[in-house]
Amino acid sequence: MEKKRCLFCDQIVPIGREDGYDLYTGCYCSPDGSYGLHRDSYDPYSVLSYQTKHLMFPVISAYIREITDCGETVRLTIDDLEGIRNSPRVPVTIEDKGIRLLQFFYRHSGGPDEAVVLQQLPKSYNLTYSPNLQELIYIIEKLKEERLLERMGSSFKLTAQGWKTAEESLGGKRLKPCFVLLPEDVETRLKWTEKVLPVIEQCGYAPRTSEKIPREKEADYNIRMIADSKLLIADLGAQGPEVFLAGGYALGRNIPVIWTARRAGDETTASPSEKIRPFVWETAEELASILKQRLTSEVF
Repeated sequence: MEKKRCLFCDQIVPIGREDGYDLYTGCYCSPDGSYGLHRDSYDPYSVLSYQTKHLMFPVISAYIREITDCGETVRLTIDDLEGIRNSPRVPVTIEDKGIRLLQFFYRHSGGPDEAVVLQQLPKSYNLTYSPNLQELIYIIEKLKEERLLERMGSSFKLTAQGWKTAEESLGGKRLKPCFVLLPEDVETRLKWTEKVLPVIEQCGYAPRTSEKIPREKEADYNIRMIADSKLLIADLGAQGPEVFLAGGYALGRNIPVIWTARRAGDETTASPSEKIRPFVWETAEELASILKQRLTSEVF
């Protein structure tokens, strides 16, 4: 079997082939699964500057591990680099990183005080999006001091409070993948990231966003993301016909679609069909409130 070095965790593992992607199986990025990296993107990632690799490769490794651990499919290209760098899914603070570790043990245990063994602790700092093992150890000790986690060697247990904290951070349930087609306007996209996406996550969904990628690749990227999602949120301010292609593809796969459209003054982003009835919004705060009401009042 062919083997190849994973760029993000530096482990040499068996690879498979699928639709132009190399599938890396069992590396530290996805110990119990696999992820795909497009063959044409291996070299562009490998020639990035040392500084970019030092900052981003641990984050990408963590991103892969969390998503695949949640049962989602990961297929990366070089165009995903900026999307991951700016993703609201990536934690920044020590507190948020600690929550991700609690969520990992929550997913892998049946309840508080049930042991979870980390066989490769020195290589598991991607569980907390940390740049090194030292930060992971610091986070573990902090969670122990807060009586949220117990550790004995490579065996870990959530305390009753740790289990409750993890459960509450997930809205009382495991997050479902959701794809979001953001408006084209840069300032509006930023407002969605700050005000809207966190509310979607509070409602039990893990939002993945449409990123700025070459137009010729946009449709393929969107379809790939939608296929692994449980919900599509599409704003009519997204550029070009891709938004309608995405909506039609989702509906064809029985994936629910929520349409939104911004009102500017007396005008609302036009819908090409009377069958598309978007939720109209003026401010990001208003839209967040609308989506919260919709997502908590209906089961998709």
